Parts: sequence; C-alpha cells; structure tokens
Amino acid sequence: MNPNTTDTRRGFIRKSAVAAAGSFFAPNILKSQEGGGKKVNVAGIGAMGKGESDIGISAEGANIVAICDVDRDRLKQTAAKYPNAKTFDNFPEMFETMGDKIDMVTVSTPDHAHYPAAMEAIKRGKHVCVQKPLVNRIWEANQLHEAAKKKGVKTNMGNQGHTGEQIRQLKEWMNAGIIGNVKEIHVWTNRPIWPQGNDAKNKMVPGPLPKVKIGPKDAQIEKELDLNWQAWLAQTPDIPFTNGLHPFAWRGHLEYGAGAMGDMGCHIMDGPFWACELGEPYKMEAECDELTDVSWPKSSHVVLYFKHPKFGDIKLHWYEGGRKPERPAKLESSRDWSKMNGGFYIVGEEDTILNVGDYCEHLEVAGNREKLVKFFKDTPKTLERSLAPGKPQLELVKAIEQDKIAGSNFDYSVPLTKLCLFGNLAIRNPGKVINWDTAKQATGDAEVDKLLKRAAVRQGWEYSADKI
Repeated sequence: MNPNTTDTRRGFIRKSAVAAAGSFFAPNILKSQEGGGKKVNVAGIGAMGKGESDIGISAEGANIVAICDVDRDRLKQTAAKYPNAKTFDNFPEMFETMGDKIDMVTVSTPDHAHYPAAMEAIKRGKHVCVQKPLVNRIWEANQLHEAAKKKGVKTNMGNQGHTGEQIRQLKEWMNAGIIGNVKEIHVWTNRPIWPQGNDAKNKMVPGPLPKVKIGPKDAQIEKELDLNWQAWLAQTPDIPFTNGLHPFAWRGHLEYGAGAMGDMGCHIMDGPFWACELGEPYKMEAECDELTDVSWPKSSHVVLYFKHPKFGDIKLHWYEGGRKPERPAKLESSRDWSKMNGGFYIVGEEDTILNVGDYCEHLEVAGNREKLVKFFKDTPKTLERSLAPGKPQLELVKAIEQDKIAGSNFDYSVPLTKLCLFGNLAIRNPGKVINWDTAKQATGDAEVDKLLKRAAVRQGWEYSADKI
C-alpha cells in the first residue's frame, strides 16, 4: 500500500477500525513467554542511523520480524543483517501486512513522523519505544500519553541516559539534600551541528531527487536516491521533494524537526528535570538569532520559570548554538570552562552540582571534592535500577517479558518531552513572555496557542486518542 493514495489509506483506516473490537488490537504483555520462552517480535520503523542502532539493541533480546524505512537503499543495508525480517517502505503497509506478528515497535524516524507511527502502533495494541523527542507538538504529546494509557501498552523513550546508574545517583543525591534548596539550573549544548537559521532556509529548496553513492567504499556506484517521499512526509502537507532535509538536516526545520532543544533537551535536561522534580513551567521566554519562517534559529537562550512545592521559585536556563552560561562560581580556577561544550549545573543554597556531558556521566560537586566523595560513598541507593543500562529498547523488551515498567515510560517521558517543547514554544516567540496554564494546556495567547498543534494534517493521517 502507498500512503500517497488517499483512498487506499482511508480504506486501511476503516479496516483497522473494524478490527479494533477484537483481540487483534489488545496489548500482549507476556506474549514472549508463551509456548516456552518465545521471544518478543519487534518491528523497526526507521532503519539507518539511530534506527539501525535501535533495531540492533532490540535484537539482543528479541526477534526482528519487520523493518521499515522510506529510503529503500538504507532499508536494504540494514535488512541484510536480518534475513528473516520483512521489509517495507511505509509503516501503514507494514502494519496491515504484519500486524498480528508484531509485539513491539521501535520508532526512529524524523520527529514529525513519530506521532503517526507511534499512534498507529498503539492503536493496534503494540508496545512502543519512540526516539526522543517523542513528538514535536505539545498537543501530540498529550494525545500520545492518553492513547497509551487507554490501550494499556508498555512504552519507553530512547533517552538512554535515563537507564544509567549516574542519573539515579543524581536523583538520590538531590533527595538527600546534597546542595540545599535549588535556585537555578543552567543547561547548554554544542548543538545544532546541522544547518539552522538562514543557512538552513537557503538550503531547503524543491528539486529533483539527488544522486547518492551506495556500496562499499572501494566499489561505490552513483544512482538516484530511492526514496518514498510521500511516506517521508507522513502526516504533513504534500509538498515536492525538498533538499536540505533527508536524511539528517530535517532537525533544523520547524515542521519536521524540533531543533537543538528537541535533539538534546531530552538528554541533557533529563537529570535536572527528574532530580529536581520540576513539573510544568508557569512562564517562559527566549531570545534568539536568525529564527526564520521555516527553520529553527542559529542560537537561542531560553528561560523557563517554575513554582516548586519545596524549593520555591526556580529558573531553568537553556543555551544553544554557541551560547553558554557564566562559569559556575564555585568551579576551581584551574578548570578550562571554554572547553566544556555541553552539560548542566544545578545551583543550590549550599553547593553546585556540575555535569559536563549529556547523560549525568561526569557528576561533581563544584569545588568540593570531599563532599563529592562522601556522597558517592554514603548516599543510599533507594531507586530501582534499569533492566538494561544504556539500552532503552532492550529495557522495553525485558519489561514486556517480565511485566514491568520501563524507566522512561510515557508517564515520565511525555512531561520531559513537553519541557523541551515549552522551550521551543518560547523560541518561536522571541522577546515575548509566555504564561502557561497547566489546567487548560494553553497560554491564553491565540497566536501562540496555534503552535501547540500541527497547523495542517494530510487527509487520512489524522490521529487522536479518542479515535483509537
């Protein structure tokens, strides 16, 4: 089936609705244990780059039964490693053909396609591991969460740092009051490492499918890109093939990506968000350079404001595109701050926790080595450890087998994703103070609220929690 054919797509939806009343759509929590230890059957949507990695990690504990990618050349490369897996260049056809043979799905596509792929899987009762950010619209995050709860499926997000030992240490330290009441959090990244701002906009031009080189380095051939462009667009409006998007630079496009905040926020902000129990901000604002009508800006500084039940007022600062916070006041003078290209620090009334890196992997108490050693030694391990450290896809496989809950399940990862999307909401409205009403899930500003949901969805690609 080709998603470009609207009538066919609608027919698929109708057939899915008819089947919804039967067990075909019920989540199979322990299918892997039926028949004497049968493995979980996994389908991968997205086959190269992160998709290839996600499939490979899943394969450590599961059967790979289907692989889907809109880029047929990349699909062939990954599929060669799994000769028993069926291949597809669009996920609706994959589900229609293989639906009853799939237990779990990994979603590793460009950000704009996460939502329809995950919702189609959830509708059919499949457990899902979705790459970060889960979606790139706040409305979609809420719908995804509601749908997963409604269907009772197990979920996880591909933010591998949340499976690690270090993030649990940070959470346990904060629970023990290692730095006193939190006042400020600063997070920064070296992203974007793809075009954004005017540079990105200038590269995003319609044109013919480009030539690509395939095969081993010593025997490469040049051919036209074999891409199912209509499937790549997924739910977004139909446009001609556009350069500057596939396979990597889509991250810088407002419609398809989520910018540097979406790419790295679910990693670097994961530790502070969880350890400080931040919840939703009540206010946000940003300044940025070169925000265009189609691309995320060249650089940004975002401030998110929180009312914390324990700590009171907290400000979280996010910096991207070469911007960076001031040097932590307690950091030793011998340390070269200019070389610390990404990480976070949490400022408390007593001390500052610093981590240079993306996953809490280099935690320290700035300027206080003795306190750091003491807390590593004395803080009790009160939190449950991951089923598969460093591997959220395998963690979900094991959660299905053991009927447990993965650490970055949607109860956790939807709020974390939304934190990034709040930042992006501010970035798209630079210089404006935006107030957020958690109860209404709206800002009260009509122009800003338009950005909470995708402006247009192609006919036949509409998904919502109340219709699955």
